[in-house]
Amino acid sequence: MKTPFLMTAGPTRVRENVRLARAKECSNPDLDLNFYDFYRNLCIKIGKIIETKQDVRILSGEGILGLEAACASFTEQGDRVLVVDNGIFGEGFGDFVKMYGGKPVYFKGDREHGINISDLENFLIKDNEFKYATIVHCDTPSGVLNPLREICKTLKKYGIATVVDAVSSIGGEEVKVDEWEIDVCLGASQKVLSAPPGLTFLSISDTAWKIMENRESPIAGFYCNLLIWKDYYEKKWFPYTMPISDIEGLNTAVDNYFSENTIKRHQIIASSFRKSIVEAGLELYTKDSYSNTVSVIKIPDGIDEKKLRKNLLEKHNLMISGAFGYLEGKVIRIGHMGEGAREYSGFYVLKSLEKELMDQGFKPKKSLTENFINILK
Repeated sequence: MKTPFLMTAGPTRVRENVRLARAKECSNPDLDLNFYDFYRNLCIKIGKIIETKQDVRILSGEGILGLEAACASFTEQGDRVLVVDNGIFGEGFGDFVKMYGGKPVYFKGDREHGINISDLENFLIKDNEFKYATIVHCDTPSGVLNPLREICKTLKKYGIATVVDAVSSIGGEEVKVDEWEIDVCLGASQKVLSAPPGLTFLSISDTAWKIMENRESPIAGFYCNLLIWKDYYEKKWFPYTMPISDIEGLNTAVDNYFSENTIKRHQIIASSFRKSIVEAGLELYTKDSYSNTVSVIKIPDGIDEKKLRKNLLEKHNLMISGAFGYLEGKVIRIGHMGEGAREYSGFYVLKSLEKELMDQGFKPKKSLTENFINILK
């Protein structure tokens, strides 16, 4: 199978040293006490990325596992949960709430903009009886980046616990769990950290542990029960056998993150990429609140979105993302996260995109590639 050049909104390309780390000979993660220290030390390193001294855990399962596990572990029958919704994944949190018996109440924001804090404040003045709130930092279908610090600070004024999906932002955007008072912050291996899919990681505050411990009803299920992870290190007992090879790879990916100023690199590539897009006459979907990790571009009139992506893959071996839901067929998504946030990656995707757009009749105002190079100088 030919491996495409990935410029999707995750999963991302995996560096060779991460692939080689996954090939190491395995120990038995249930019985090898050294692995408990290895796992714990990796959790501490992840905590440094998201600036927290809270407990961090790594779970065996793609990022959605973390989202469901947080809702499963917090939600009891009839709980009112505030769902901060200005995107497909923001709205989708409500499905997990309902799945576990909760009653989602949606605060609807404009999907072309980040959440307006004044509007949220006015909403909460009238209604703030919520057990917890769910927030998506970067909603990748639209590319919007929400003002997470301000949202969490506003919610905390009303004593509302916070569950944050930062899967597509951690590593490429600033995330300060302790300072911003985030109770559960969710990430995943396959985005900015550029490890293979398969692992969720999350921070859990003292408040979050207390919410789980003080439930009136037991947490439904086992795999999505975060409470079973509380004392794993003291007891030297994992709830289930850990995917040791995946965790070895993630450890190397985290070391790669610390080997440079990764957030600054993402800032430079993303801003240069978007400026090149706009100056060429293309239009971004969001009006503001842009993410460092993904750019979402409206399809110009007369351009066939499916044909465009098909030609990019077949002619250039380049894989980018389309969209789904209300954005299906209307936009393309370019992920510049992790190993995709490199100058050569940006150049290649713009060169290929320019060629295929022109073949379908779109005439750019400026050369995408030349402009990108000039902006980076």
